[in-house]
Amino acid sequence: MGVAHKWFRSYLSNRSISVQIGDCAYSCLPLPWGVPQGSVLGPLLFSIYLLPLGNILNQHGLSYHIYADDCQLYIEMDEKNAGSKLAPCLDDVKGWLASNFLKLNKKKSEFIVFDPHDHYGSHPVCDLLTLNPKQCVTSLGVKLDAGLTMAPQINSVVRSCFYQLRRLTCLRRILIRRHLESVIHAFISSRLDYANTLLVGVQVSALNRLQVVQNAAARCLTSTHRRSHITPVLAHLHWLPVIFRVQFKLLTFVFKVLNDLAPPYLSDLLTPYVPTRTLRSADLLLLCTPQMRFKSRGERAFVHAAPKLWNSLPIGVRQAPSLAVFKSRLKTHFYALAFRQ
Repeated sequence: MGVAHKWFRSYLSNRSISVQIGDCAYSCLPLPWGVPQGSVLGPLLFSIYLLPLGNILNQHGLSYHIYADDCQLYIEMDEKNAGSKLAPCLDDVKGWLASNFLKLNKKKSEFIVFDPHDHYGSHPVCDLLTLNPKQCVTSLGVKLDAGLTMAPQINSVVRSCFYQLRRLTCLRRILIRRHLESVIHAFISSRLDYANTLLVGVQVSALNRLQVVQNAAARCLTSTHRRSHITPVLAHLHWLPVIFRVQFKLLTFVFKVLNDLAPPYLSDLLTPYVPTRTLRSADLLLLCTPQMRFKSRGERAFVHAAPKLWNSLPIGVRQAPSLAVFKSRLKTHFYALAFRQ
């Protein structure tokens, strides 16, 4: 028996539980199962417990993500195979959960159909599943709607940012400038930047709503009047506009992929451009940009949008020797595009 195995065994054995309310405490009782709620090892041990569930999903040919008790299934469907894999898989999952002292929470189980033809509600899969159909679901804090317009996510960010700005305005008189800027970055900029690569290719009017939030944050920090022009203020603060922040994050991922700093599932989506004959473009670190079937949605995908933006960068930015140098050159390039035209 190894040291690690003994450590886990000691952690899970000879445990007891007691309930205390104020000064009153109940006597300890043995706890033969489970781990302490909120423990560091809790998610890890539960993930180990759920490992056989992944085998069931693989047998049905489904892609999935699992973290603790949260499981997301993904399947590409058409009119012929709609629900033919998902429904039997869910039956097997329910059976496995029942035999392992777990239960599928139907109230929290939901599904969404991303249909490019906007046939939501009449899709055959909707009749085969007993789960809750949704027009919008939340994944890792990001709201995804059936039309992939990202409107619910933008609405949520705008609403939460203005709520925080109203609270921060009350602190403006008691905080010095650098402390106020740190707080604004923590409560506003972090929300604008979270998962913002998903906003590549969305309508300009939608991004303008996020730009209004950034403008309001800059006015709050600098006490600029709401009728004053905001572009010089953003330039002085060295805050890139929202659209460039979105592109900055996406291009950072591309640089990491090309320098073996990204996970394989991203690396597999990019292909270096190799000309059929010797050309000067062979040394320009270009990427192949695949043609997409659907312009409004397909060209927003990482496999298309990332190479397109990467190939538009100056060669000096693409040839940066390190990630830190790349970020510095990229910000300088975007700053020139945003404020020096």
